[in-house]
Amino acid sequence: MFSGILGKKIGMTQIFAEDGTVVPVTAIEAGPCMVTQVKSMDTDGYNAVQLGFGESRRLNRPEMGHLKKLGAFRHLREFRFEDISAIAPGQKVNADIFQSGDIVDVIGTSKGRGFAGVVKRHHFSGGPKTHGQSDRHRAPGSVGSGTDPGKVWKGQRMAGHMGNAWVTVRNLKVIMADPDRNLLLVRGAVPGARNGLLIIKKSTRGRST
Repeated sequence: MFSGILGKKIGMTQIFAEDGTVVPVTAIEAGPCMVTQVKSMDTDGYNAVQLGFGESRRLNRPEMGHLKKLGAFRHLREFRFEDISAIAPGQKVNADIFQSGDIVDVIGTSKGRGFAGVVKRHHFSGGPKTHGQSDRHRAPGSVGSGTDPGKVWKGQRMAGHMGNAWVTVRNLKVIMADPDRNLLLVRGAVPGARNGLLIIKKSTRGRST
């Protein structure tokens, strides 16, 4: 029924496959989550289910009224559904919706790097390292012509805020699913730092190699 869940990044490690090869994996605490709201086409214009995850130490009065004593959740996220007839608030969602071998997409917030130059942010090579160049080693160079177009194009790659963005990594294979410990091991890396919020969804765009 459920195709996605909220989780928390624990960290990376490695395990040995049956043929002896080393497999890099990310450990994810997937759930438990609770259905906090069900949205329908009649009342909201679309069908969706809101899940709550993580414990919050403090809720304001609007949040307390919204959750209606279901729990103090730190994170609330929506998942679109076609059929919501069998879903009700208070229903729990665990890691048992996944099995070993499933292909998933993982969404998270990347690590923030602050203000970064073009060499770090866009992998520019920088200017010449000799012939009298004293301060052009990591400079971007020309960012636009003078008369035509006479401006800097929108989207021009320049220095600026790097990271802290919503990132999706697709087609990661579930190496192990342990519902008893709400644990998922997925092959490869996922966005964000340890303890960062993750959205794990079953992939619909093919399989990973």
